[in-house]
Amino acid sequence: MGKQEEIVRITRHLDKLVTKKSTEGALDLLRELKAIPITLQLLRSTRVFMSVKALQKQSSDKEVIALAKSLIKSWKKLLKTSDAKASNFERDAPLPMSSKDASEVTDPSPKKSEQPRMPTTPRITAFLPGSVTCDAIRSKCCEMLTAALQKDLDYVALGADCESLSAQIEESIFRDIGNTDGKYKNRVRSRIFNLRDAKNPDLRRKVLRGVITPQQIAVMTAEEMASDEMKEIRKAMTREAIRKHQKARTGGTQTDLITCGKCSGKSCTYTQAQTRSSDEPMTTFVLCNECGNRWKFC
Repeated sequence: MGKQEEIVRITRHLDKLVTKKSTEGALDLLRELKAIPITLQLLRSTRVFMSVKALQKQSSDKEVIALAKSLIKSWKKLLKTSDAKASNFERDAPLPMSSKDASEVTDPSPKKSEQPRMPTTPRITAFLPGSVTCDAIRSKCCEMLTAALQKDLDYVALGADCESLSAQIEESIFRDIGNTDGKYKNRVRSRIFNLRDAKNPDLRRKVLRGVITPQQIAVMTAEEMASDEMKEIRKAMTREAIRKHQKARTGGTQTDLITCGKCSGKSCTYTQAQTRSSDEPMTTFVLCNECGNRWKFC
């Protein structure tokens, strides 16, 4: 069995322990990981970093916590070393030359002074396992979004990459707001709450399947993310509020003897007023309490 397959096997066992909130056998798995020489490529192609971090957070075993911290620390050093090498390479690499520049290099005659070199663009450090940020707040939000997407084992059955999805959701939120202030945190908190909602598993499954894209859920309102049951409850509450408001404004007498021509409802309120000469009968005005339809009843 290759290194990658072995790491994936250990990662799956760690995920099961985290799901069960158990640390039985975790120490042996962490020792196996420590014995495997892990490269940066293996860290990026597997989700072992997140699994070990999740185990460290939930465990109460001091030995497990210490070994998990040691592994995470060594992997972060590996990432920093890789970033430093890449940065040095970018700094020392010669700039590409045009044909005109090349001719000037071969021509020994005294010519123009050398143009100053433009500074290279600073490199963005990639937060393991895929979020393009080194900001502590954004990194923490990515972790929390990943945990929300992994609340049940649906993501395993669907084969969804929760880390990539959470990174895209966070990136879309950050681009929309532009900073990590209170508005950003509230937006992230709202996504996490709705994704973890046990009464609304359909939202999480739609995100995992790709029915709802990360860009869409990043800007959805609380009403749009709500479950079908909650939407019906809110509609009923809205209708009731409208009915009470209309009744308070119009007054009148309630009756179930009149049928609304618009919604066929029988909950109506009517009032009478003398709009014609005194020898003519009074005009009856009817209001449907269910849809708000108004008409004259003759």
